[in-house]
Amino acid sequence: MGEQNKVHLITGGSRGIGRAICLALASEGDVVYFNHFDPDESAAEETIGLLGQAGVAAFGQKFDISDQEQVNLWVGQAMEAQGRVDNLINNAGITMDTLLVRMSADQFNKVLQVNLVGAFYCLQAAAKLMMKQRAGSIVSIASIAGQIGNPGQANYAASKAGLIALTKTAAKELASRGVRVNAVAPGFIETEMTKTIPEKVAEAMKGMIPMGRPGQPEDVADVVAFLCSDAARYLTGQVLSISGGLYM
Repeated sequence: MGEQNKVHLITGGSRGIGRAICLALASEGDVVYFNHFDPDESAAEETIGLLGQAGVAAFGQKFDISDQEQVNLWVGQAMEAQGRVDNLINNAGITMDTLLVRMSADQFNKVLQVNLVGAFYCLQAAAKLMMKQRAGSIVSIASIAGQIGNPGQANYAASKAGLIALTKTAAKELASRGVRVNAVAPGFIETEMTKTIPEKVAEAMKGMIPMGRPGQPEDVADVVAFLCSDAARYLTGQVLSISGGLYM
């Protein structure tokens, strides 16, 4: 593996925004490790195939990122096999939407466990390695919901707002070691997750976007790739809103 080749870790990388990030981030000769928690391996296998066509070595693994032991094992195995970790993308996330007064403790806690605590486990494990390397980039996928709130998503919005605060704190702690930590906050992006939104609600949301269209996974992935590149070498602790102007 030449000096120019990089090692990327992406959570929730089998489909949607995660898959688009895998494809946008990795160049020929790079290595991608991604995790997923799909019921079966079909989407993960498809992602591995697409990365293979692009000349990227890809490894998919199924586990729940809210299990710290599994996270540490995954990051450790990548480091052991490749000798370095260049980028970590905290993309994995779940929703359990319902109005605040109807939300169970389990619905609130589970979303926080995956979206925020799981991201912390990944960030911590990668940061320890990157500090020793004195190089690395970490990007977390937050959400416009974490910036402005969203009815029916008290748990999701809280997890994403927490992720933004975690990003800013980690950026301050790791900057002197050459590690950059940023976040992106997607708005209305067309994925499997947004397909579950009732049509009337979805149309109303699209009508509020100044650019007049919903986003695509690639719109997010291209910004993540930029944040991991040398072009963003003086950027850390930032939250880039990818929302077509919905948040500004």
